Amino acid sequence: MSAAQARTHHDSQRYHETKKSTWVSVWVNLVLTALQIIVGYFGRSQALIADGLHSLSDLIADFLVLYANRKSHRSADVTHPYGHARIETAATFLLGVMLVALGLGLLWSAGMKLQSPAAIQPVHVATLYIALLTLASKELLFRYMIAIAKRLRSQMLVANAWHARSDAASSLVVVIGIGGNLMGFRFLDLIAAVLVAFMIAHMGWKMAFQALSELIDTALDEETVKQIRATLETTPGVLGLHELRTRKMGDQALVDAHILVDSKISVSEGHYIAERARKRVLDQHEVLDVMVHIDPEDDAEAKPSAHLPSRDELIRHLRTELHGDIPALDRIVLHYLNGRVEAELFLPDSFWSQPMQVSQLQNRLTIFLQNDSTFSAICMHKIGA
Repeated sequence: MSAAQARTHHDSQRYHETKKSTWVSVWVNLVLTALQIIVGYFGRSQALIADGLHSLSDLIADFLVLYANRKSHRSADVTHPYGHARIETAATFLLGVMLVALGLGLLWSAGMKLQSPAAIQPVHVATLYIALLTLASKELLFRYMIAIAKRLRSQMLVANAWHARSDAASSLVVVIGIGGNLMGFRFLDLIAAVLVAFMIAHMGWKMAFQALSELIDTALDEETVKQIRATLETTPGVLGLHELRTRKMGDQALVDAHILVDSKISVSEGHYIAERARKRVLDQHEVLDVMVHIDPEDDAEAKPSAHLPSRDELIRHLRTELHGDIPALDRIVLHYLNGRVEAELFLPDSFWSQPMQVSQLQNRLTIFLQNDSTFSAICMHKIGA
């Protein structure tokens, strides 16, 4: 199986497993949301209602995940040449913002009610049973979803799984709050509601911040970048590496790199080295695409050459300065290095059979190089040598 086929198989498997695990979460959250809100309302437990709204946010998040999972696996097109993987990131960001808003709303509501302790009512014992059921269900759901998320390396599924774990943690707080209320400490139910609201807001902020970091092209972690750098630097033909840039794209990454190669090799050999370096990174790392730029010298140290004349201008310049009597001057190799040009002239055997002409041209070139600021060296070779 080729690398492309393996990647396609991985994407298909990832899509279907994400869809399956999310639907499991949908049904669990649907049942729990209904039980928590209904029993919490009639059982007079603010903590259970808050937890029920948390489960409702999970339910909304599940549908968001289903939508993003379907859209993010669409193939690249003209308007999205890198694919649609960041739809998943955007969905994670929206989920985080939604949780922050929900948490702040619940904090406000519980805080207002805590200002009137006398109005706090005892809760019904049924609320404790629902809280215990929720705690067990959410913990089992978390363990199921995190196993799949890690296997698929999906940031969105990890976020959704930890959302389920935050529900399990909040349900534990709710159990303690309801238990305290039933024991006569009525304010503990509202305290539990405040803690649940804070946990929701904190989790949402963390998720939104991580997703935003990806959306603004934050680099991969230092260890991953180090591994990618080693893969590029050990590619045969690569003499150095600079300007290595990385950024996340869903569960994968995009990589840009400038590699240093021998300045005198052919364009085709330089391209071969770049393609080989690109393939090694794609094969050995979770990378969506790699852009490799070939450099004959280190851009950070060498003088720029972009201001120099083009090939046609340089040839005209040489013909003018050398009186236009160089044969077959169209056979010339130019090396733009360190802000100047090195030229290699390939001349026919008929030229080399006339020692006087060779000596005369060498003298002209010596004088020319002493007075010219564009060329740093001019060498003459036999055609075919």
